[in-house]
Amino acid sequence: MLRHLAIRDFVIAESVELELARGFTVLTGETGAGKSILVDALELLVGGRADAGVVREGAERAELSAEFDFDPKGALAAWLEEHELAGDPGVLLLRRLIDATGRSRAFVNGRAATLAQVREAGEFLLDIHGQHAHQSLMRASSQRALLDAHAGLEALLRETGEAFRAWRRLEALAQEAQAQFAQRELERAELQDKVTELKRLAPAEGEWEALSNEHSRLANGSSLVAGAQSAQETLSESESACHAQLVAVCAQLRGLVEHDAALAPVLEMLDSAEASVGEAVRELRHYASRIELDPEALRAVEARTEALHAAGRKYRVKPGELFQLAKDLKQRLGELELAVNPEALARQVAAAKSTYTDTAGKLSAKRKSAAAALSKAVTASMQELAMAGGRFAAQLKPLEEPAAHGLEDIEFEVASHPSLPLRPLAKVASGGELSRISLAIQMVASRVSPVATLIFDEVDTGIGGAVAEIVGRSLKALGRDRQVLAVTHLPQVAAQGDEQWTVAKTGGKARLRSSVTRLDAAGRVEELARMLGGTEITATTRKHAEELLGR
Repeated sequence: MLRHLAIRDFVIAESVELELARGFTVLTGETGAGKSILVDALELLVGGRADAGVVREGAERAELSAEFDFDPKGALAAWLEEHELAGDPGVLLLRRLIDATGRSRAFVNGRAATLAQVREAGEFLLDIHGQHAHQSLMRASSQRALLDAHAGLEALLRETGEAFRAWRRLEALAQEAQAQFAQRELERAELQDKVTELKRLAPAEGEWEALSNEHSRLANGSSLVAGAQSAQETLSESESACHAQLVAVCAQLRGLVEHDAALAPVLEMLDSAEASVGEAVRELRHYASRIELDPEALRAVEARTEALHAAGRKYRVKPGELFQLAKDLKQRLGELELAVNPEALARQVAAAKSTYTDTAGKLSAKRKSAAAALSKAVTASMQELAMAGGRFAAQLKPLEEPAAHGLEDIEFEVASHPSLPLRPLAKVASGGELSRISLAIQMVASRVSPVATLIFDEVDTGIGGAVAEIVGRSLKALGRDRQVLAVTHLPQVAAQGDEQWTVAKTGGKARLRSSVTRLDAAGRVEELARMLGGTEITATTRKHAEELLGR
């Protein structure tokens, strides 16, 4: 979950820091005060696109940082280890810098990271539901993505896409082979010669680097032995050997330490130096005894080096790239052998198509089951949001032609009243209805989200009254087992928060600033009264605010 957020010189926020807790936290404030700046900052921290416009006027750069805690034995911990970005166990630090030219840098646990890496990390941390989410719900691709994510079908979707591309690639190869049979046969024969020659040479992965190191060792064997022996003599065997001198100095100081303990640290350092020199002498002696002066081995290495050099020149690659070249040529030869064998190629195409059909069929079956569950859950959520009798259905629409994303598209259909038939979401919902339906969908999706922190940015726009109180209770319920942050303008929602922060703007047009403050009980009453009554706060609005908090 998100523990700490710090913002410096970002839009109109000069310096803002928040310490956040579990449960349901609300962010409120006047229109234009910068409530959504905090959400924008978090979006950038998890890999959003940035430009120079986010840097506060007059500043050199914007700086954003956040601290998260997470399960030290969970998937995020494994991901951090895999990408060599791990820090303290169970703690993740994100930092993003955007300068006045628009250039940005990102850091994970103090290490420089790519935006792609930051986005991957962000998928484990945050789930942001923006105030314009209902707009994206108008798109069929967004509806399909939401259903697949809700049902956890991403892996099967990737498998379906890979199977589709493999099938289409073989189909294209079959068509190309039919049109260019003679040309492909000539290319196949030439490739066969190359593959045969490289098979005889048998370059191994990493062989060139190992061979270069071995050649250097063998070619310089005499120098290595002489150098090791010379160093050994200087350290321990000559008349003025420094090891013997160190032993003598240590012995002399050992007697003096009895008279003045201030020499003890010096003696300790020299004792350590004497031990290190002694160890170095032993290692040099062992090293010199292991060096082999083997002319035959050197000639063999030189012959192999020349063979790899010659092959590299012939095929116009570096010697170290011959292994990969042999692998690529072998793969291409396999494709061309299929291309000049129509029957075998036809069998390959049929098998690839069958693999795709089977995988896409599994995806369709899981989508059908997930669509029924999502339809039932969103319909129930709509009843809670004052759409009694309203219905929601995620419909599977078969495609005329198979696609990488499967055999169907997904279309969300709704009926806002029991007497109305189901129709596509984009065609029937009014602004207020669309906001409520979008919120119903997002809240259902959030219940199965694996991330610990959910953020709702003014998703309650277009609703009010008793519905707003229901929304607040629903968000509070989500906050019982995870962290929920909501930017809201509705007092009924704000009153449900376990914590409340208010965002305010100060200063004139020339030096506008945004500040964030955590509210105590009295401060919450005042803020809710402002949200209820506007600029003029009366005893009545304060009483109403107290009643809201009391409920």
